[in-house]
Amino acid sequence: MRTTPAQNRRLTTRLQLALLLLAAMACVAAMLAVFVGGHRIETSQLSERQMAVVGIVAAAVFVAGLIIWHVASNARKEASKAKAESQHLRRNLAAADAIIRAEPQVLVFWEQGQAVRIASHTLTGIPGLPDQQPEILRFGQWLQSASADTLKTSLDMLFANGRAFSIIVKTSAGAALEAEGRAAGGRAVLRFKDVSTYKAEIARIDERHATLARDIRSSRALLDTLPMPVWLRDQSNRLVWVNKAYVKAVDAESELEVLQRQVELLEMRQRKHVLKAIASGESYNSRVHLIAGGERKPHDIVVIPVDGMLAGAAIDVTDIETAQGELDRQVAAYDRTLDRVETAVALFNRDQKLIFYNAAFAKLWSLDPEWLATRPTDGAILDRLREIGLLPPVVSHRDWKAQVLACYRSGTPLEDIWNLTDGRIINVIAEQRPDGGVTYLFADETDRLALEARYNALIDVQRETLDCLKEGVAVFGTDGRLKLFNRAFCGIWQIPAGRLKELPHVGEIIAAVQNLYPDAATWLRIGRAVTAFQDERETFAGQMIRADNVVVDYALMPLPDGATLLTFADVTDAKRAERALVERNEALVAADRLKTNFIGHISHELRTPLQSINGFSELLANPMFGPLNDKQREYLADIRSSSNTLLAIIDDILDLTTIEAGGLELKLSPVGVRAIIDAAILGIRERAVRSRLTIDIAIADDVTEIMVDEARMRQVLYNLLSNAVGFSKVNGTVYLACWRQGGNIFFRVEDAGIGIPKDQIGRVFQRFESRSRGSEHRGAGLGLSIAKSLVELHGGTIEITSEEGRGTRVVVRIPERPVTRTSDGGKHRLAGGERAA
Repeated sequence: MRTTPAQNRRLTTRLQLALLLLAAMACVAAMLAVFVGGHRIETSQLSERQMAVVGIVAAAVFVAGLIIWHVASNARKEASKAKAESQHLRRNLAAADAIIRAEPQVLVFWEQGQAVRIASHTLTGIPGLPDQQPEILRFGQWLQSASADTLKTSLDMLFANGRAFSIIVKTSAGAALEAEGRAAGGRAVLRFKDVSTYKAEIARIDERHATLARDIRSSRALLDTLPMPVWLRDQSNRLVWVNKAYVKAVDAESELEVLQRQVELLEMRQRKHVLKAIASGESYNSRVHLIAGGERKPHDIVVIPVDGMLAGAAIDVTDIETAQGELDRQVAAYDRTLDRVETAVALFNRDQKLIFYNAAFAKLWSLDPEWLATRPTDGAILDRLREIGLLPPVVSHRDWKAQVLACYRSGTPLEDIWNLTDGRIINVIAEQRPDGGVTYLFADETDRLALEARYNALIDVQRETLDCLKEGVAVFGTDGRLKLFNRAFCGIWQIPAGRLKELPHVGEIIAAVQNLYPDAATWLRIGRAVTAFQDERETFAGQMIRADNVVVDYALMPLPDGATLLTFADVTDAKRAERALVERNEALVAADRLKTNFIGHISHELRTPLQSINGFSELLANPMFGPLNDKQREYLADIRSSSNTLLAIIDDILDLTTIEAGGLELKLSPVGVRAIIDAAILGIRERAVRSRLTIDIAIADDVTEIMVDEARMRQVLYNLLSNAVGFSKVNGTVYLACWRQGGNIFFRVEDAGIGIPKDQIGRVFQRFESRSRGSEHRGAGLGLSIAKSLVELHGGTIEITSEEGRGTRVVVRIPERPVTRTSDGGKHRLAGGERAA
């Protein structure tokens, strides 16, 4: 029988008292023995003192007996009580052990200062639970790592703080167990129990809750890393969560500030649209412009209802809009480009519907644009083309159409030639796109094929033409071998045509003809030009004088395809004729030079007597030498007029000679335009008066000065006005106009006279070209020639237009900053008041 610690202490105390009494009694007995000395003493022999001692001893013995009896009686009672209590505890322990073993469980017991022990292991049939008791304490070997870590943490808290726990753990085989820990004093108990039905459901809920919590944490962590603002609203439309991008977009310090102040990203109007869409049972998806991070940018707003709450996101689509805009521009550019190409293009989607066509497609098939705008199918278009009678005739249109449309299913490209009923030949190419649609290309090959036929015919004609040429032609390819030649080439270099048909190398041809022309340097240059690989291929020509005195002109020209063209022409006869012409030309030049020198010399020699005649005629006209009758004065006036005319002709001849000799130099200076015009008109005034002509002068207001040689410019205008007056009709009008345009000064002299025939206009500026053309005016034919030369010396131009019977117009252009031309052909520009050297 087991006793409690208190019962044991009480029993020990009683035994100690009994031992003390026995000791006391032994002492008394010893004392009595001392007094009596071990002898029997009679009572009558005892003294009072001895009697007193005896009495005391007897009393003590009596008391000790009583005490011993009392102690023994109590001990028997306590023993009986302890036995009953022990039996009760044994019954309770048996009942507790039965209860513990009645429930399937694993009970682990820790007591301070003692080793851990497993009090019970009645749990069976759990996958992954060890059957051997020592293995149960190795939690990491039979529990999942997460469950083992959780159990270890809970046990540490139980041992350290006495914190009880009840958790669900999983074995490595996936079975769920309830782990419950409790502490009492210095003891700790861990109990593993099978999870009952409701607890299993709780375990599943717990697991699902943990999974959901983990998912929520990971989702929010992921949403926090997104660059787009994301938010969550409760049923009262208040913000309950926002990510970091939202905080940054509204320029807030933290998520807490956003939630406390309810800082909105969307404007009021936009929020109303969101609520309206949600109220209608739909999610909200729209593109709006928001101010995010201090900038207004386009965003795609997506708001969806989630269990009575609203989840929203704002996606920055600035780059998308930019890319879309660029894509739209590129597509539009491609569409415009395709509209300009001659090849007809049509695009069909995977549903065989028309999604794009260019202008060439509509023009090729003459289809109605309004009907094409309805996006007909590929088969419908083929049926329409058959209805209007364009498609080539086939035995079975259905089979033919299925063959054309097979590209959608098989993805095999289609290439075919359609001979349309109107005579056109169409090359059709169809190829499947990655999106399942098909692109069609319709190329009208009618002109190309006709051109190819003409080209082949032309090649044949050219080949025959080359054979008929007198020049030898040879074409060498990039490999240096002969590709083309004609009969003249064979004849010039005396090479059999049969050998050239073998297409020999240029080196072989050079070796074969070097006996006729042994100049190695020329042949080396030709050989290198034919075979060398150079970035810039040279073109050159020359002449060969062969050993048989045959003169051959040759020319080498690179062709665009990399080939080289080499031509040879036998110019022996032409060379002889050229020498004869050169010799004759040299004789004509010498004769012309002699003529010019003679005219200049004679003109100079004639000036002196003419000046004398003018002087004497003036003296005769002077009254101081005597009076003259009318007839004498008339004759004298004719002499003076003829002398002046002859002197003007001589001056013109001298000027022309000076110009041809290259000795005329201009003296340029700013000159008043009206002064030049007045001086020129003064010279023809008398003739104009005699012919009763009107001189109509028109000078633009912005024309005041011109940089010219005054005398030469006056001479130009005089010659032009003289011709206009001479060929004008009586009572006619001569027009003189001057204006500025495009950095030039223009003079126009126009008359309404007899005009110039078209076949003679080209000769009016030639020297000594003089025709009266029915008028009384006939000069030496030098005025217009000198005027043209002087205008060109000023860097200008002179143009003449005329119509026979309606008059003549001459326009002179003089640059404001003239590029002067010396009579020997040199050029230089004069500016400001600079004068010609």
